[in-house]
Amino acid sequence: MDSTEDASLMTLSIAAVERDTGIGKDTLRVWERRYGFPKPGRDANDERSYPMVQVERLRVIKRLMDQGHRPGRVVAQPMWVLEQLCRADASLQATQPAQGVPALQTTRAHAELPFYLGLLQSQDADGIRLALHQALLNMGLRGFVTDVVAPLNHMVGLAWARGDLAVHQEHLYTECVSTTMRQAISAVAPVAQGAAPKVLLTTFPQEAHGLGLLMVESLLALQGCQCVSLGTQMPVRDIAQAAAAHKVGVVALSFSANMNANQVVDGLLELNALLPNDVALWAGGSAPVLRRRPIEGVVVLHDLDAISGAVNQYRRALTPLENKAA
Repeated sequence: MDSTEDASLMTLSIAAVERDTGIGKDTLRVWERRYGFPKPGRDANDERSYPMVQVERLRVIKRLMDQGHRPGRVVAQPMWVLEQLCRADASLQATQPAQGVPALQTTRAHAELPFYLGLLQSQDADGIRLALHQALLNMGLRGFVTDVVAPLNHMVGLAWARGDLAVHQEHLYTECVSTTMRQAISAVAPVAQGAAPKVLLTTFPQEAHGLGLLMVESLLALQGCQCVSLGTQMPVRDIAQAAAAHKVGVVALSFSANMNANQVVDGLLELNALLPNDVALWAGGSAPVLRRRPIEGVVVLHDLDAISGAVNQYRRALTPLENKAA
């Protein structure tokens, strides 16, 4: 269409809607049959054609699904109901402390966190990187992770849920923080603190969030651990194969709040059965199921402070074996 036309009159093909929203073409067709939405028109070639008002609604639906809502409860809802659900979710999360961040630390860092949000909303990538680098220099890696990144992740998540941050702004945040932490990890000097585990870090296929892994890797590096990071979305059997190939002592997995509880528990039990008995399995993150009940064979790291305790426990368990071997 001509650039002078009203953008609200634009339409997108099903492939363009998939790229724009992250909702697959097959899913869009299923929703159309099952829920009566979306309701695409047809173009000159009789292909589906989606008005922008429907694309905007699909974006909100995807946001709610990322927050844990099921399609059957949101797809058929009108836009005003979807927006109310977004606001309600954001309000509920705002009353809860960020997982892994003690309340005192969150309060101390709170005054400076809106500054980062302002930089994100203005797309000031250089400003964000500079501010993060300065905070890292001032606080050191441990303080940067626990007092800045952890509460800021929570705040950015709330802003995204409310619709105050666009997807591209959230991605900019993730990229800037990831780059800063990777550079800091590479600069950590080796620490001689006795036996420390070699740790493999990854997530299950359903978990695409990688910031949690980098936060854990940062704190493990400060504990003298050697980390093997495989990034996100590794199949369970491939994780077990990688653990054997790299001869690690620990496999550590990160789970965000949006992970399905059954996928978390079933995946951890399957992985634990595949790992040798002498390889520990650690799980952390904000997935609620990790706090509801113990999972056999899994050490749950309830917050970032628990990492040092888990490493020290590994050292204590390994020391008698080393003495026996000597």
